[in-house]
Amino acid sequence: MARYRWYVERDPFLNEFSRLQREMSRLWSQNFPEGQSAEAGLFPLVNIFEDQDNYFLTAEIPGLTEKDLDLSVVSDQVTIKGERKLEEKEDVNFHRRERSGGAFSRVVSFSDRVDPDKVEASLKNGVLTLKLTKAEESKPKKIRVKID
Repeated sequence: MARYRWYVERDPFLNEFSRLQREMSRLWSQNFPEGQSAEAGLFPLVNIFEDQDNYFLTAEIPGLTEKDLDLSVVSDQVTIKGERKLEEKEDVNFHRRERSGGAFSRVVSFSDRVDPDKVEASLKNGVLTLKLTKAEESKPKKIRVKID
């Protein structure tokens, strides 16, 4: 029985997409070795939501206290800096070491400016909660139209 090979012309877009996918995989594996992910790094994971007057940010920072953190607000950005210190154990063999330690810095940008004098921060059960009041100039204002 004769074998025939079929030639299927590939879309140039798919060729470029495949090349991009290979390049992204290569970059990912260089920066996050096997068994690691971006979430496993030092940056705290955050959730951000807003109401009409405020932004709210929650960040997971287990094992840290307020003394380990440095928060700053400039214009439309909040910076969370800190250091997670891991207890060093001598004369032991680790079977797995997934918890990372060291200094970290996370900058989060908002679409509106925030008032640095009205920021509230609390830390409870390893979760940092920030309430960031939007600056007055960022809030919508009603303009009354005069009819002549």
